[in-house]
Amino acid sequence: MDGLWLHDLESLEAISQDDDTRRIFLRMAAMSHDGRLPGFLAELQRDDELDDQTKDHLTELANDRPFLLAVEDYLRRTSHFH
Repeated sequence: MDGLWLHDLESLEAISQDDDTRRIFLRMAAMSHDGRLPGFLAELQRDDELDDQTKDHLTELANDRPFLLAVEDYLRRTSHFH
């Protein structure tokens, strides 16, 4: 996969090193595959525990399918896929 994000290995590696972050990205990738991201994004917007900046950032990342696929691919190739 030669996506835009693969050139940024530092970001991919940072995601792979944090268990919570890795799980979030893998869940978003799975929801993207299954077409369930709209439901996730609706729940995200209703979450009163998250600030607007976090919600906006997660929404942007969730809507970036090529990035989610690049993260998933990187985690799979580097054995960080659980």
